[in-house]
Amino acid sequence: MNVSSNSAALRILLVEDDPMMQLGLEQALADYPEFAVVGQADDGYLGVEAAIRLKPDLVVMDIGLPRLDGIAATQQIKAALPEVRVVVLTSHTTETEIVAALSSGADAYCIKGSSVDRLLTAIKAAQEGATYLDPQIARRVIEHLKPPVSSSHLGQLSQRELDVLRLMVDGKTNPEIAEALYLSPNTIKTHIRGIMNKLAVDDRVQAAVVALRSGLV
Repeated sequence: MNVSSNSAALRILLVEDDPMMQLGLEQALADYPEFAVVGQADDGYLGVEAAIRLKPDLVVMDIGLPRLDGIAATQQIKAALPEVRVVVLTSHTTETEIVAALSSGADAYCIKGSSVDRLLTAIKAAQEGATYLDPQIARRVIEHLKPPVSSSHLGQLSQRELDVLRLMVDGKTNPEIAEALYLSPNTIKTHIRGIMNKLAVDDRVQAAVVALRSGLV
């Protein structure tokens, strides 16, 4: 297990059973000084143990792991360390697995084979407290999550809130939304709270689902 000592960086644990994928992830993240890989594990049980021992800021988690799959491992990590963010990085794309991973507490769901930029977007979104869904699978979860709100609720959104909501659906982080709309991050947070209150949803994923199902994007 390779351990980084860069305490200023976001501390990341990799849970992946493919040695080549592990190496590729470590090398890709090594190009970014704001990230530090503090440990690796090649099965779900070891991933949970490593998370509890190392207390990373974020875990990059595969689903198809030996002994304990990534969905169960995510659930156990979140139960023990609810503040730790989990980014699922997997080749699994069935609706059941996607919804199960999100239900277990995963903060982001990214597909293997996507660009490094997309993984970085997922990591940064999770770091910001947002929820990221790979565009390849976002629409697959629509029918499994909260039903759409009525058009009267959608009509309560201001034009600026609609602009923010569309960028949320695109997986943008709060700073990215702020930059795109020339607003402060605090203003974006206020808009997001307003969106969730008006749509009667509990998180950003549900807000994105409402937007998708209502044809806003």
